[in-house]
Amino acid sequence: MAAPFACDPGLSRGRLHEESGSTFRSPFQRDRDRIIHASAFRRLKHKTQVFVEHEGDYFRTRLTHSIEVAQVARTMAKTLGLNEELAEAVALAHDLGHPPFGHTGEEALQRLMAPYGGFDHNAQAIRIVTSLERHYAEWDGLNLTWESLEGIAKHNGPVTDPVPWALALYDRSHDLELATHASAEAQVAALSDDIAYNNHDLHDGLRAELFSTDELAELPVLGDCFGEVDRLYPGLNYYRRRHEALRRFFGVLVEDVLSVTAANLRDLAPETPEDVRGAGRMMARFSEGLWADLNVIRRFLFQRMYRAPSVVEMRGQVTQVVEGLFPAFMADPSQLPKQWRKDVEAAEGDETALARIVSDYIAGMTDRFAIQTHERLTGRVVVVAPRS
Repeated sequence: MAAPFACDPGLSRGRLHEESGSTFRSPFQRDRDRIIHASAFRRLKHKTQVFVEHEGDYFRTRLTHSIEVAQVARTMAKTLGLNEELAEAVALAHDLGHPPFGHTGEEALQRLMAPYGGFDHNAQAIRIVTSLERHYAEWDGLNLTWESLEGIAKHNGPVTDPVPWALALYDRSHDLELATHASAEAQVAALSDDIAYNNHDLHDGLRAELFSTDELAELPVLGDCFGEVDRLYPGLNYYRRRHEALRRFFGVLVEDVLSVTAANLRDLAPETPEDVRGAGRMMARFSEGLWADLNVIRRFLFQRMYRAPSVVEMRGQVTQVVEGLFPAFMADPSQLPKQWRKDVEAAEGDETALARIVSDYIAGMTDRFAIQTHERLTGRVVVVAPRS
């Protein structure tokens, strides 16, 4: 049974462009389906999560990460009596705005775009679903519901000044109430992101042999997980042991968020989704104790994985790719594909408008396409060798 503070698709605030309803899908189901069928969603298959896409077949990409986030979001939304389809839609869309090479690519674009208003992947996700996906006859973008757009824009909390230009531009025509919190469904999607990457980055770091299971077993929470596995399954082989421990860790994170979020909602006693938005604080949270433990784990991952010598070397190489692409397209925008030429013509004489077009194009690239395009435009080969 849906909670009174769950977003009701029958009471949706609607879409910017009015359209007839579906006979067999709710508005939030249609949003989810449009996101899945979007070109930007498919490209996540070849975009970096931590390791560049071709470094190994088993490492997470942005696509597999987004699917894992959506699975957690649906589970938690259902348990809390929220709308599962809305939580899933926000989860599936939350990383659409990431450029190639993950946070390394984003940092490079942020520096390059600093004179032109900057770059922010959350705002870029809004730009994608409201403008850059151009498949429908009557509008640009996916024409998602207000609730889905709100969730994508502010699932991490209110957006305060300075609001990224891409988000501010859309907000002027379709007020997303950026100063308030998002729905409970969007908040659950945000915490699902934290749960997914904290879990799978440990998996991927082990697979890359950047640290050992013995080192993980010394960390808070994880030590108890390994201890329980060893007690129940003495002598279990290495791969099964680490999998059993990490799935228990995953469960601890989910149960903690569910417990704390349910308690926060009981304390607030919201009667409508608007009560959640106006609460002045996030409802979906980790407990203080687990949050402190996760900070220890994050510091471990930062030192041993995100700043591991092999990862830092790769970061330097792919940064050169983005830093080479941007000036090449700015100097000769005729190198952009034909479908971008009309935008370039409209931007004639406006350097900021051109930079934003170039940024949009680069941000949409997959890892492999960015590397290939860089080599074609610059004549320089940036060696990006697969992980041995």
